[in-house]
Amino acid sequence: MKQRIIVGITGASGVIYGIRLLEVLRGMPDLETHLILSREGEQFIIRETDREVSEVRALAHILHHNLDIGASIASGSFRTAGMILAPCSRETLFAIANCVSDTLISRAADVVLKEKRRLALLIPETRLSPEYLKDLIAATEMGALVVLPAPAFYVRPQTIGEVIDHTLGRVLDYFEIEHPLMTRWKAP
Repeated sequence: MKQRIIVGITGASGVIYGIRLLEVLRGMPDLETHLILSREGEQFIIRETDREVSEVRALAHILHHNLDIGASIASGSFRTAGMILAPCSRETLFAIANCVSDTLISRAADVVLKEKRRLALLIPETRLSPEYLKDLIAATEMGALVVLPAPAFYVRPQTIGEVIDHTLGRVLDYFEIEHPLMTRWKAP
């Protein structure tokens, strides 16, 4: 049986993280990706990339509609390795931190946390209000991993792609998924 990973792309800057994640996971034969793409996430794909939304959808093995609360991934009995939100919008973070399950993205995240599975939230913000920080703390206390995509300059990245891959490599490490995305630190 293939390991299942849920990928959520929400309405925030940084959809390239979610797209690149889907590309990487698609190339792993033992993984099955379940994509939930919010309407706002689709808008950011159009704004920030040269990709068609249909092209991004096609990267996933299985596509779920964000309003389908009855989808398989909304149940704890549907086994997954966890969920990665790349990027995780402010609205989605609020829903997760406050147990508001009004979309499939927030419901699936709630189920992942309830079942003690891994949940990674890539937060694209550079300025964080006290309310935002409270929600980040709440999500962390519930079991989520908060990832602030900060470049690792010690690897001397030459392209944006290398910066993105390093961040995603750290996320895949959290899921214990082998990958070639990043240069590991070696003491001089």
